[in-house]
Amino acid sequence: MEFQGTYTAMVTPFKRGDIDYDAYLKLLDIQRSTGVSGVMPCGCTGEAATVSGAERRKLLEIALERVGEGLQVVPGTGTNSTSSTIALTKEAEAAGAHAAMLITPYYNKPSQAGLLDHYRRVGDATTIPLMLYNVPGRTGVTLAPETIARLHESGRYVALKEAGGSMDAFSNIRSAGDIAVLSGDDALTVPMIALGARGVVSVISNLVPDLVCEMVESALAGDTEKAAALHFGLLPVMKAAFIESNPSPIKAMLFLRGLIENELRPPLAPVNDKSMDTIRNALQVLGTARSV
Repeated sequence: MEFQGTYTAMVTPFKRGDIDYDAYLKLLDIQRSTGVSGVMPCGCTGEAATVSGAERRKLLEIALERVGEGLQVVPGTGTNSTSSTIALTKEAEAAGAHAAMLITPYYNKPSQAGLLDHYRRVGDATTIPLMLYNVPGRTGVTLAPETIARLHESGRYVALKEAGGSMDAFSNIRSAGDIAVLSGDDALTVPMIALGARGVVSVISNLVPDLVCEMVESALAGDTEKAAALHFGLLPVMKAAFIESNPSPIKAMLFLRGLIENELRPPLAPVNDKSMDTIRNALQVLGTARSV
């Protein structure tokens, strides 16, 4: 399986505490119509930590039924427990997911030896393609470039979502091996593609998948001038999307566009009034990106 292009880290819409499946279907339809390579439900942006097992299964089943024939559906199945990660990945495999994305175990802070063992156990227990997800800002642990290379050499881990926020770290990963890397930071997508990344797992593509796809396609094609223009046109939205903990800002944006309720599951909360003003201002400049 090849990973390239734009993958949307799907939000999970809520309404009065329950998942708003009608809104979720509308979001999936938007993704299907705008050229993304795939969708990723039940990741950090999807508030997976507060979504039940039954809800995870239903979100995946709906995504596969709605967009699975045209798009890759890659659910997040990683947790801080190896046994539960195996169980969730097996469930995704049985449901027909095209691949699975595995965040590094959070809270436990395992060593590199522990990470190797964790990922190898999951790889040995399943057969679908697997994507590593390195996001030390959320998990408190970093996948070392050498660990990534060793896992890729095993043949089970075909891609990496790299959200370490550092071009230096990405350069070290690229130097250590040839795993397919997708940017996990919207604002670093264009520079990372210039150094060999294959695309992005995007938060803002929940809102503007057409523009993110155009930016990524331009960068992959070597049209750096157009890619840069789109990057700078989208930069206010990229920054506003992380003004508070993800996914609170992107949910505020989707709310302002009339697509979902501005609701999150505790302990997450909607953005404050000051952040909402910043988000409104960022949305007003989207015309700059659309005029490129």
